[in-house]
Amino acid sequence: MLAQLSIRDIVLIERLDLSFDAGLSVLTGETGAGKSILLDSLSLALGGRGDGSLVRHGSDKGQVTAVFDVPMDHRARLLVRENGIDDDGELIFRRVQSADGRTRAYVNDQPVSVQLMRQAGQLLVEIHGQHDDRALVDTDAHRTLLDAFGGLSDEAVAVGGLYRSWRDAERTLKKHRDKVEAAAREADYLRSSVEELEILSPQDGEEDELAERRSRMMKAERIAVDINEASEFLNGNASPVPLIASLVRRLERKSHEAPGLLEETVERLDTALNHLSDAQMAVEAALRKTEYDPKELERVEERLFALRAAARKYSVPVTELPALAVRMISDLADLDAGEEKLKQLQQQLGLTRAAFDAAASSLSAKRHNTASALSQAVMAELPALKLERARFMAEVSSGPDTASADGIDIVEFHVQTNPGTRPGPIMKVASGGELSRFLLALKVALADRGSAPTLVFDEIDTGVGGAVADAIGQRLKRLSATVQVLSVTHAPQVAALAATHLLISKGPTSETSETISTRVARMDDKARTEEIARMLAGASVTDEARAAATRLLAGNG
Repeated sequence: MLAQLSIRDIVLIERLDLSFDAGLSVLTGETGAGKSILLDSLSLALGGRGDGSLVRHGSDKGQVTAVFDVPMDHRARLLVRENGIDDDGELIFRRVQSADGRTRAYVNDQPVSVQLMRQAGQLLVEIHGQHDDRALVDTDAHRTLLDAFGGLSDEAVAVGGLYRSWRDAERTLKKHRDKVEAAAREADYLRSSVEELEILSPQDGEEDELAERRSRMMKAERIAVDINEASEFLNGNASPVPLIASLVRRLERKSHEAPGLLEETVERLDTALNHLSDAQMAVEAALRKTEYDPKELERVEERLFALRAAARKYSVPVTELPALAVRMISDLADLDAGEEKLKQLQQQLGLTRAAFDAAASSLSAKRHNTASALSQAVMAELPALKLERARFMAEVSSGPDTASADGIDIVEFHVQTNPGTRPGPIMKVASGGELSRFLLALKVALADRGSAPTLVFDEIDTGVGGAVADAIGQRLKRLSATVQVLSVTHAPQVAALAATHLLISKGPTSETSETISTRVARMDDKARTEEIARMLAGASVTDEARAAATRLLAGNG
């Protein structure tokens, strides 16, 4: 239920803190006192449309906070929990409206989208008036209300699950059939391609490996030419090694003839011979390292060119050839085994469709029976609401063509307001006042089923009085036994039935101020008697009106 409502700087409201009780609460006051401002503020806190004009003149922003006390398993809690919002304790909705038109929304002090606030708000509060009966506008809501009345909501959810399974099976079958048909059109091409790719047998990473080997062998080929030249110089006919060796031998023989003259020269020439010998061995080793098989290079190039030619043929990079081969083999397998799989999918589709049809037909039969019971329950409420000549009908039309996640039924509330007239959709046939009373009868018939925990009725008793107003009040009171009911009313008969009576008024914010603000006061018994007397008598409250108010309150005590 709505536990508290705090309003700051909204239109004529400077600062207002209200607490609400369970049961029936009425809000009364003279025309223009600010009742609509209060409802607009509540709507804003529930995710309603924001507007910079709502901000009190002279302020840069306004704010509305609504606090709700609902069970831990309530759908609104589940919704905010699914969106990562901590829902321990009360649910606190706060909406900040800036004068420039921007708004910010918070649930339990965590920023949320206005859409999420609105979705959660619709689960907590329903606001109904003569021109805002959302429960009666949407025919989907009619089906939801009918299911709630008959206790069919869980069965409707199950039917929705079967419908989705049926449609999923349908999409799977179509996808597979399209795949098999496409593969059949390309069967010969697929078989030849698979054969070619199986012979080629491309491997992951093969192109890079082959390109690296080819590059390495081609570089070795170019380097070998220079190393061969070095080998030829060191080991060929022009090699300086024999000449230096002969020179060393001659100098060694003559070195004794001139002691101390040739020893260093011989030593250095001998060292040079050793280095040249080392160079010969190094060149030979380098030659061995650069040795490669030209046929191997040819094989590598042929393989590389074959892979790249296949890639061009199939319009894919070489790296994707292995995956392409797998896909083509899979497509061939689907083609070869396609008919068998198609039969299995068709069988599965038949089973899911049959399960949906059976469940939807069962639900439809219950809806037809429930529609009759709901119509009778609403009709029983109409005479006291001065709609004794009217008829209410919950029409259920069914058929396979209307199959959806909601079953095979279209539910629409029809009314006939006068004998001899043609029945029609409630939103088209009923006037504003009639619409409100039909809604009230429907809500009473539904009791706490299919309803938000807080119902707000905005002047649904407009244009009626006496016994009809009393009947409206009695039904609001009956509703308040199962849900919290707030009613903005001008009918003293309704006001007298309330457990809580709030008076809305406006006046200067202080004795010296010319600024006008709206105020709300919870009335005690004396003040309440005076207010109901005003509602009975008008501007001039008489003793007779006070006596009548006292009798009215006593009769409803």
